[in-house]
Amino acid sequence: MKIGLYFGSFNPIHVGHLIIANHVANSTDLQQVWFVVSPQNPLKPSGSLLNEYHRLHFIRLAIEGEKKLHASDIEFNLPKPSYTIDTLTYLKEKFTQHEFSVIMGSDSFCNITHWKNYELILKKLSVVYI
Repeated sequence: MKIGLYFGSFNPIHVGHLIIANHVANSTDLQQVWFVVSPQNPLKPSGSLLNEYHRLHFIRLAIEGEKKLHASDIEFNLPKPSYTIDTLTYLKEKFTQHEFSVIMGSDSFCNITHWKNYELILKKLSVVYI
């Protein structure tokens, strides 16, 4: 299955996030879009974030009934802060049957040089720019 990973704090999720996820799910060859809730983004102060379980719950409420959208807590059990490259490595090892792409907005792309091992993400993965 082709899965788009939409990483973010989603603090909180809002209609803009949902529009982007639905657009990607319905206008690309991706079969699902996973909202990957980041408990602690290394580029944001953690004190300003709602509890990660609350953010995950809000996503689940927002996407209820949407077959192509999924809320993921995969980063909750990984070391903090959450680095995209570490999550991608873990997912590729755990779900070998899936093909993953990263969904990235212009705000993330502008900051990508600050990401851990960003070159590997751009080189080895499909990126869906929005």
